[in-house]
Amino acid sequence: MHPDLERLIALQRLDTAADTARRTLASEPEREASLAARLETAQQRVAAAKARLADNTTARRAIEKDVAVHQGRLSKFREQAMAVKTNQEYAAVQKEIGFAQSEIKALEDKELEGMLEADDLTASLKKAEAELAAEQKAIEADRRALAAEQKELQAAIEQMSNERTALVAGLDAGVLRIFEQVARKRNGVAVAEARDGICTICHVRLRPQVFNTVRRNDAITQCDSCNRVLYFAAAAAPAAASDASPQPS
Repeated sequence: MHPDLERLIALQRLDTAADTARRTLASEPEREASLAARLETAQQRVAAAKARLADNTTARRAIEKDVAVHQGRLSKFREQAMAVKTNQEYAAVQKEIGFAQSEIKALEDKELEGMLEADDLTASLKKAEAELAAEQKAIEADRRALAAEQKELQAAIEQMSNERTALVAGLDAGVLRIFEQVARKRNGVAVAEARDGICTICHVRLRPQVFNTVRRNDAITQCDSCNRVLYFAAAAAPAAASDASPQPS
């Protein structure tokens, strides 16, 4: 293979890997934001569960106050019943007593419902708090992994930069210029494999003489369509059959 072509292939692989690493690094703020959103969602579930439980407690306390008011009225009416002198007055007081008792019963039933609901809300809160604790641990682990990945990517980018410098130093200036010009126009991809007479990136069929030249890998040849530098990768030799009959000794 032509030495500069071999270097270009290696250079393209380095540039592609470095670009992928840089893109991953660039996406890390978005990934961190996703982790923060996960944590906020779990925190909001806990806050909502606490708010529902607090509303329940406030409502039950209001009912308790109403029960106390009606119990006070009931005591008052019972005292009045002891002092009435006519059947009409007694009937009126009994009616008030009955009304107060029915109100107290309705309020106590409602309070019991609130207590049962409070049990469910307390269980929901505990579940939300457990989920928050688990999510916090998971997010902490994800953040540690993200930080480790960032460190590894930065080291890899630095290493690839050094390798690139060494490769570029050995390249013919004109060949390097072709590579850089095409890379600028083709989203960083200036080298392409030619296979079955076709450029595998732009998918345009090559002229037979061009493909024949590319197959030899002994020159810098560009695709007529996308201008990428072409190379040919020979197919690997087929592996020997694993079920071949053993040779007699």
